[in-house]
Amino acid sequence: MDKLSLALSPSPLPHPQLSLRLRTDADLAAIADLWVATWQEVMPEIDFSARLPWFRDHLLALETAGAVTVCAFDPLGRLLGFFTLAVATGYLDQLAVASEAKGTGAAHLLLDEARRRSPNGLVLDVNQDNPRAVAFYEREGFARVAEGVNGRSGRKTWRLQWPHPA
Repeated sequence: MDKLSLALSPSPLPHPQLSLRLRTDADLAAIADLWVATWQEVMPEIDFSARLPWFRDHLLALETAGAVTVCAFDPLGRLLGFFTLAVATGYLDQLAVASEAKGTGAAHLLLDEARRRSPNGLVLDVNQDNPRAVAFYEREGFARVAEGVNGRSGRKTWRLQWPHPA
């Protein structure tokens, strides 16, 4: 059995109506649609639909290199969010939550699972002009450790780290 078909180990969920599991091939289209929708909401001036081939290739390359993609589903099986984590480095490459799931704790649930999978710490890059995401991560205990620029969009980013560096 490959690592993408393994079940998540049981863990207490703050929202028992949500379930987490590793991505399957059947989830890829829904993940891609959610990725486009969440980014279009934040940066409507960028055509993220045109970036779908890049996203799919990027996700699969990360997973081939050992990353995991974990999905959150509602009781009807609808995808509410996902994250992609390079477990070896603790780099959180993606965390996306559907509009209808914002404010429900779905993002917190996903982030807690990422922390469980990378207990020595997480690192991520977030767009500086995405104040909701910056505020979320800072509420969750992440600290700004560097400034950068997104190579694809040219937008300024923050490198965030959890736990807070000593």
